[in-house]
Amino acid sequence: MKMKIFQTICRQLRSSKGFSVESTALVAFSTSSYSCGRKKKVNPYEEVDQEKYSNLVQSVLSSRGLAHTPESLLEKDALLYGPVVRHKPPRQDEGTRMPQNWFPIFNPERNDKSNASDPSVPLKIPLQRNLIPSVTRVLQQTMTKQQVFWLERWKQRMILELGEDGFKEYTSSFHVCDHAYVKNIARDIFLQGKRFHEALESILSPQDTLKERDENLLKSGYIESVQHILKDVSGVRALESAVQHETLNYIGLLDCVAEYQGKLCVIDWKTSEKPKPLLRNTFDNPLQVVAYMGAMNHDTNYSFQVQCGLIVVAYKDGSPAHPHFMDEELCSQYWAKWLLRLEEYTEKKKNQNIQKPE
Repeated sequence: MKMKIFQTICRQLRSSKGFSVESTALVAFSTSSYSCGRKKKVNPYEEVDQEKYSNLVQSVLSSRGLAHTPESLLEKDALLYGPVVRHKPPRQDEGTRMPQNWFPIFNPERNDKSNASDPSVPLKIPLQRNLIPSVTRVLQQTMTKQQVFWLERWKQRMILELGEDGFKEYTSSFHVCDHAYVKNIARDIFLQGKRFHEALESILSPQDTLKERDENLLKSGYIESVQHILKDVSGVRALESAVQHETLNYIGLLDCVAEYQGKLCVIDWKTSEKPKPLLRNTFDNPLQVVAYMGAMNHDTNYSFQVQCGLIVVAYKDGSPAHPHFMDEELCSQYWAKWLLRLEEYTEKKKNQNIQKPE
């Protein structure tokens, strides 16, 4: 309404003489909301970096529809995260390697009927010292770097406890020693295993009587530790008896061959200061057992065949010993590893002989 009145006044003034109003004056003079009250809208896209936005859009649109390949993805990953460091394949170890010269652990010429005869007196064949390597020597000469490391740590610990002279005494079967105190400590450590085996031999030998046994040996913590194992041991066939593998050329001295829970086994008695509840805690002991087993199965001094093994770890404090039973399949697996170690030992000796000057 006001606008109409204003326009009427303007027309009347134009018609008057000597007075004119320019059209631009209307715009300048007007204060209505129609002409100047409306606020200008702000475009949010004006604040965006147009160059970066256009590059992003172009990148997305250009990659749309392109088929990605492993090579293109690797290239993009290399740009974003750096070059890929590929994991090196594990070195072929004893678990995958097979012996070059295979020889069976079991003797096909001996069957289960040969196990029927149960000798009243266990065999005890003396060990003949000769140039043939022993099982212990082969294992010692083919230890891994990790085993060498732990052996060296044990050696240093023993030297700290016994001293240089005491350790030499310990490793040389206790010859004459000038220091009586060191000698006694070393002898006690060395004789722990020896007395333990003597006590077991006394218990397992049927011809022995209680009067002939050393009661002090039978009261040791080690014997107490294996009491629950001895209840399942019967039918002793051999005690502290030597074996020789003429084909593979090695010898050994096994602890015991007897039935454990009805299975004829090569039994290896061990002592330990630390618990060894798992078979892998016994390190090379399974290889030692199967080496004795394979030699005995092909030794003409024995008429029976053994297909199982048993490692018994006894403890000085009398806590229950850990028995580790090895069935036929497990023995066969460790036999393959033993053959590898035997081949490694043979190869080392061959190289040493080549390097020796004539």
